Amino acid sequence: MRARDVKTIEDAKKIVSYRELTHVKVGLFDNDGIMRGKYMSREKFFSSLDHGFAFCDVVLGWDVNDELYDNVSYTGWHSGYPDAPVRILPETCRDIPFENNMLLFIAEFSGPSEAVCPRNTLQRVISKAHDMGFEPYAALEYEYFIFNETAHSVREKNFKNLNPMTPGMFGYSMLRNSTHAELYHDILDLAERMDFPIEGIHTETGPGVIETALAVDTALNAADKAALFKTYIKILVQRRDMMATFMAKWSPDYPGQSGHIHLSLRNKNGSGSAFYDASKAHSMSDIQRHFVAGQQKLMPQLLCLIAPTINSYRRMIPGFWAPTDATWGIENRTTALRVIPGSDKSQRVEYRLGSADGNPYLALAAALGAGLIGIENEWEPGDAISGNAYDLDHPQQLSLPSTLWDAAQAFRNSSAARSLFGDEFVEHYAATREWEEREFRKHISDWEMQRYFEII
Repeated sequence: MRARDVKTIEDAKKIVSYRELTHVKVGLFDNDGIMRGKYMSREKFFSSLDHGFAFCDVVLGWDVNDELYDNVSYTGWHSGYPDAPVRILPETCRDIPFENNMLLFIAEFSGPSEAVCPRNTLQRVISKAHDMGFEPYAALEYEYFIFNETAHSVREKNFKNLNPMTPGMFGYSMLRNSTHAELYHDILDLAERMDFPIEGIHTETGPGVIETALAVDTALNAADKAALFKTYIKILVQRRDMMATFMAKWSPDYPGQSGHIHLSLRNKNGSGSAFYDASKAHSMSDIQRHFVAGQQKLMPQLLCLIAPTINSYRRMIPGFWAPTDATWGIENRTTALRVIPGSDKSQRVEYRLGSADGNPYLALAAALGAGLIGIENEWEPGDAISGNAYDLDHPQQLSLPSTLWDAAQAFRNSSAARSLFGDEFVEHYAATREWEEREFRKHISDWEMQRYFEII
């Protein structure tokens, strides 16, 4: 039996026994899309498949540096950081190519913790799509920089004067991807063996930057694959004494790193694409038009799910390939939403505001959920943008929050967010982003020291 043939609890037990594994790997994803997990003995794993297991809920109560939130009610010192119930998902079984027959399983929180679990939050939005008669499909694509550095060397250098894998600005370079063919082949092989297959991979504009487009799948599978891709690309290159970053903007000199989301809806009754209508301009059905309208209208309210870090907002500046307003257009890469005309199979919308540092589950939940609300209300989008969106003045309602704090307030006050994700999630997640902003404001930057120390 192959790992990706596992579908049931009995299948999972069978493959572990067949491989004579004493342990397996189990992991789940936290607020920021970081995989947290452990090796688990076979006996514990079998018991957990049948009955679930317990995982300390602190992983939903701390930030990317394991600093404890002081402003959330879900968990904290006030609750004693208890264990929360978790279920293992047999159908997520995967081989880990470089761990000698080792198997990996994704888990998710269950019980009361489902309300704030990122994976479950996406599932609630997908269920809404199903109730409306749609099956959502998605594909995510990421830009990431690779450096000839290690986790130790970047700290020894204080994250300055880093050495990118390749020099200069050389997008779509056959020279670069041929010179470093072994790395590219390792990435392609890893993606095939761990079932997050790659549709395309190429150099982007900037030193050491690669763009990778993952193949389309149903929405939950697409999010799982994106989350695993981000995790295991970092692992792969660190095993080669290199580092990959998915920061939204690591240098003011180069474009930021995107995490674009391609989305489409198909009718569950088998009648094909809900987005494609050959009789309409650009083959854009009424459903797709309402979907885009929802994405456009709710983008300012849901931005902190798409741009979840302080650094995310460094990326959103004119002329660097990142949208700055909630705009849309047909095949227009200067807008936040790019409608891509095609066939019944390929008609879709690209959510170009997406950032590489986003949690795939939450970014996809926001992009999909906003569109569904647009369909429900039969909203109409504003005028499509022709030409350079950066050069145009846009209505105030299309303006996006310019800081994480402002985005968190917009999210907290959004009735649409509460209807999509639930009050518990909105309160918890907004508080985590407010914490992130507060942590940032504790620190004094090099810019401040250089600007004010002597002269002010």
